Amino acid sequence: MSSAEYDFDLAVIGGGSGGYAAARSAVNAGLRTVVIEGGHEVGGLCILRGCMPTKTLLYASDVLHLARQGAVWGLDIPKASYDFEKVMARKNLIIDEFAQYRQQQLNAGKFKFIRGIASFADEHTVTLHTGERITAKYFVISTGSSIAPSPLPHLKEVGCLTSDTALNLKRLPKSLIVLGGGAVAVEFAQFFHRFDVKVTLVQRSDNILRDFDTDAALEIEKVFRREGMEVISSTQLLDATRHGDLKRVSFRRDKKIERVEAEEIFFGLGRSPNTGSLNLEKIGVETDFGRIVTNPHMETTVPHIFAAGDCTGPHEIVHIAIQQGEIAVHNIVHPEKKRSADYRLLVNVVFTDPQVATVGLTEKEARAKSIPYLVASYPFNDHGKSLIMEAKDGFVKLLADPRGGEILGGCCVGPMGGELIHEIIAAMHKRMTVHELAAMPHYHPTLAEIWTYPAEELAEEIGAAN
Repeated sequence: MSSAEYDFDLAVIGGGSGGYAAARSAVNAGLRTVVIEGGHEVGGLCILRGCMPTKTLLYASDVLHLARQGAVWGLDIPKASYDFEKVMARKNLIIDEFAQYRQQQLNAGKFKFIRGIASFADEHTVTLHTGERITAKYFVISTGSSIAPSPLPHLKEVGCLTSDTALNLKRLPKSLIVLGGGAVAVEFAQFFHRFDVKVTLVQRSDNILRDFDTDAALEIEKVFRREGMEVISSTQLLDATRHGDLKRVSFRRDKKIERVEAEEIFFGLGRSPNTGSLNLEKIGVETDFGRIVTNPHMETTVPHIFAAGDCTGPHEIVHIAIQQGEIAVHNIVHPEKKRSADYRLLVNVVFTDPQVATVGLTEKEARAKSIPYLVASYPFNDHGKSLIMEAKDGFVKLLADPRGGEILGGCCVGPMGGELIHEIIAAMHKRMTVHELAAMPHYHPTLAEIWTYPAEELAEEIGAAN
């Protein structure tokens, strides 16, 4: 693969999860590889400001919540309190360990690692902000994403927390307005609420988690409201202003203008791809609102330039970014037998309590694509292990092909949902039917055996129909 006219066979722009996966695969294939990282910190979004720090904090809030519910199990626990400084210190310690390990991987010498902001000078050359020029035969762009611009005209002047800055708080606000209803917004909303912050969640759609089925979203809204959080739906956000010592958000709902006030605002309305500084238009790489357009082989509109991760999508998920990076390098090394990104087993997990997890088709997607399906569900409030745990919110749901019974999708809203969904991932990976899942032994009493109930119902329905 090596070509003497270029400095490197492959230049990877971005050292996060997708970029590192691409570089590792390239080195294993014998390519002369360079990784160019332009971020202020090294490690990628997941480690530094995404999955790991947020889930560390969420778990702390779950433990606090359980301690405060001790009487349910007949436990006499004195008033459960917390030291927020120590909560954040533990998070920092864990993240530092992960970040240091990633830095060691990037600096291990298997490939050249350069810190610098890259911009394309031509199709095979990037210039760094340091003035250095690097040429490569192939490129993989994996520059990640950053906080999306606010739709509120004056929010920047008023000031707000984001999923980046909230991770560095020294003290908790007494009250908080959370803008948004996606995974990031609802996870932070519950974290703050369980740490005694008065939270008002304001969302634009009819329900939170609009990419999930409505029954899943409503279950989480029910829990939020029961715990005392205010959830306001179906709004048109108008502006943010200061009102004395408080911050105010105004919005239109049911043709009326309403306002809510709090000490702080959390902006959780999504992220945008980090592609603005790459000069992609100069070399003909097509973008769509900043997102790099790729085909299923992860190729951009310039054939020797590939992309992976948040900067291309369509899903901002770590394991997807890793798969995309590996697919891109495989197709560089083996153009005669290309691989394609396959999102049939797309997994989504929201780490609220209860957790929300899906794999494959949702009912919403199946209806939109006119895919025939049968569906069955079973509630946790009628399940042995969840009753033991006092984890009675939520349900599991299976979608199956009406003809042969192949499992098309699964949803779990309930305790350990992010873990339980992996049984359905494994089943769908092997293209199992609901008949096979129903016949598979499950230990009692476990949370996992709940999957057998919708599987049995669907197997009987399909058997009767045939």
